[in-house]
Amino acid sequence: MTFLPDTGYVPTDEDRTSLEAWFAEYDAQSAKRNVERMADMTVFPLNLVSDDSAGNGRSAQWTREQFVATMTQVMGEGSEDITFASTRTPVFLSPSMAVVFTDSAMTQEGRTQQLRYADILVRRDGKWAFQTMIQSGWGDNL
Repeated sequence: MTFLPDTGYVPTDEDRTSLEAWFAEYDAQSAKRNVERMADMTVFPLNLVSDDSAGNGRSAQWTREQFVATMTQVMGEGSEDITFASTRTPVFLSPSMAVVFTDSAMTQEGRTQQLRYADILVRRDGKWAFQTMIQSGWGDNL
């Protein structure tokens, strides 16, 4: 017996493959700290949902300039690549919308940080783009 997802949409192999390819490219650009290219792969305004250090839920929208400035600061300077080991669980709402839950280990300068987050991606003109970031701990930057 096959159960359909709550959305009623069953992703095709191409849906899954194209989304996996998008994340591989985004992770590769992140590893190189190529924030401008990461921004090219994003729809602006970018929606953000997080919480702050006081424990309050926060949301905001970033322009490309805010994204570039914040990601440049967060990712830091350096010549050593950042590595990611991620397990992703995509939930396709349609052929052009996906919510992706990620458990990731990010290693930078010999330090590993565990991350858990969700992203919403949209497909426009056949290409996926980052549209919403949902992750704890960013609220003080909003």
